[in-house]
Amino acid sequence: MTEKVFVVKNETGLHARPASLFVQKAAKFKSVIKLKRDGKEANAKSIISVLSLGASKGSEVTVCADGVDEVEAVDALVELLDNLEE
Repeated sequence: MTEKVFVVKNETGLHARPASLFVQKAAKFKSVIKLKRDGKEANAKSIISVLSLGASKGSEVTVCADGVDEVEAVDALVELLDNLEE
């Protein structure tokens, strides 16, 4: 399992548009990918699940992946989140 912690920097947080981009990117990987925040866990390939975390600006989230392409998945998703800044 590979995981990285990330602080949401986007002004609007991980709401509809950024969450949609995140889910689309996550769906490209074979690994099981989860997003964790404050003890809650979301399936990173489900828009409803990601939105249910309510990750606003300043929220600390952990991107976790387990599978054949876990390292690539986590790196790509954290990079995507990082580029969603404002």
